[in-house]
Amino acid sequence: MEAYTGFAKVYDLFMDNIPYEEWSRRIVGILKQYGISDGLVLDLGCGTGSMTELLANAGYDMIGLDASEEMLNLAVQKRAESGLDILYLLQDMRELELYGTVRAVVSVCDSINYVTEEADLLQVFRLVNNYLDPGGIFLFDLNTVYKYETFLGENTIAENRREGSFIWENYFDAGEGLNEYSLTLFIREEGGLYRKYEETHYQRAYSLERVRELLEEAGLEVLGFFDAETGLAPEKTAERIYAAAREQGKRSV
Repeated sequence: MEAYTGFAKVYDLFMDNIPYEEWSRRIVGILKQYGISDGLVLDLGCGTGSMTELLANAGYDMIGLDASEEMLNLAVQKRAESGLDILYLLQDMRELELYGTVRAVVSVCDSINYVTEEADLLQVFRLVNNYLDPGGIFLFDLNTVYKYETFLGENTIAENRREGSFIWENYFDAGEGLNEYSLTLFIREEGGLYRKYEETHYQRAYSLERVRELLEEAGLEVLGFFDAETGLAPEKTAERIYAAAREQGKRSV
């Protein structure tokens, strides 16, 4: 799992097309469907804290966890501006460690896809199960195999703004199910000069069948999969899905 470094500086700038408010309403709706309208919630892979803040505003007591110190620094700045009471933790989700249990764990922006080894993903699921309250809910999103094969694949994405520009080159190995992002950034700094950053990120495409198997192996009860756009059962052409699971009695981690 790669931590965001240079990209963290302009993450919110270039991700301003992400409908965080719409996503947060859907997440809150799903949590309430399972009886969770308040209490302690963990945002796993919280990034710059955009979703964490929205869920805090929705009445949840939030913990945000991320492996990137640069991203968390931005989240802390947002917290200072909003005045919200959010605890941020610098941790790799594969080594999740909390002081106690939480009512729900949520994860968005395909953070789970960054766990590229099945053994590690199973460990994440086991840790989540360990830190959920009895009957607690785990809700996360995933980019689908279809999205990697059809929309990302061999494509290159580029964007240029005054504050910075990026070139995002994708390569998807269908045999391995692994997507490589080669990211080149030019970020405007004081004095008007631009500094170049280069990062490489990896994500894995998981079939829903395999995700179900790993969740169940971790001791979680799978509640269902939902198209992130419609909230309905996902079609084969769904690009992003939500998976919902429930704690049903702890097993050893």
